[in-house]
Amino acid sequence: MNSSSVSEFLLLAFADTRKLQLLHFALFLGIYLAALLGNGLILSAVACDHRLHTPMYFFLLNLALLDLGSISTTLPKAMAYSLWDTRAISYQGCAAHVFFLFFLFGSEYYLLTAMSYDRYVAICKPLHYGSLVGSRACAQMSAAAWGSGFLNAVLHTANTFSLPLCQGNAVDQFFCEIPQILKLSCSDAYLREVGALVFSVSLVFGCFVFIVLSYVQIFRAVLRMPSEQGRRKAFSTCLLHLTVVSLFVSTGIFAYLKPPSISSPSLDLVVALLYSVVPPAVNPLIYSMRNQELKGAVRKMFQCMLL
Repeated sequence: MNSSSVSEFLLLAFADTRKLQLLHFALFLGIYLAALLGNGLILSAVACDHRLHTPMYFFLLNLALLDLGSISTTLPKAMAYSLWDTRAISYQGCAAHVFFLFFLFGSEYYLLTAMSYDRYVAICKPLHYGSLVGSRACAQMSAAAWGSGFLNAVLHTANTFSLPLCQGNAVDQFFCEIPQILKLSCSDAYLREVGALVFSVSLVFGCFVFIVLSYVQIFRAVLRMPSEQGRRKAFSTCLLHLTVVSLFVSTGIFAYLKPPSISSPSLDLVVALLYSVVPPAVNPLIYSMRNQELKGAVRKMFQCMLL
């Protein structure tokens, strides 16, 4: 069996009993609807309120778009599998899964890096904010994030689906994940994709170091704030941002670079949920929970709808 003879893949089944399948469907549906609502409100508020047409909210709008796309790539298909008790996904559908996941998650991570730079300049260099993070710079950073994610996705999708497959077609994950597909390869050519993954992870780690250093500078500036309430608010918000980024990075790196000796279906499933489902669902809460301007824009939008 080679890649041309594999017409479909079989994804991981969540449960064997009908009750558990319906429970998984209800759980995923709740998470998905919460993500749609949260990210949709951010998109609508930023787009409709001219007071939010600033660099920070421009990045937040892009983040909400990426979160909607990434969670829509994984959860609807998983819900369909649970509801209709099916596991099959076509070869082309699996390739599309891999492409969109790498495109959307890669773009999101590069965008989070740009957002950390935006916050660093806003807090540590406020007098130079207009010149360093103007509308042109925002557009360029966003375009670079989306473009880098696209090129990354093309590279990994082409590498992965050019491999000959001879270990069956069962993917031990609820979506098409590259490490699980590499297990089906029967050729040393998979080392080429492993090398590409190592390079991408190194780039991700470099961006993570940049994010951490940016927040260290932000924390130093916050400590010099005269208002204790302002310090507390800034610290809690920054720590929440760092927590989400750290969870995203650590679980993603673990999923793609963990040694086979510690791999198991249950562990792989938990790790995949942590990096593919949790961040898109909680990002709207994290980035808007203490944002009074965004809350005000959402309230105003609802008031206009009710009148």
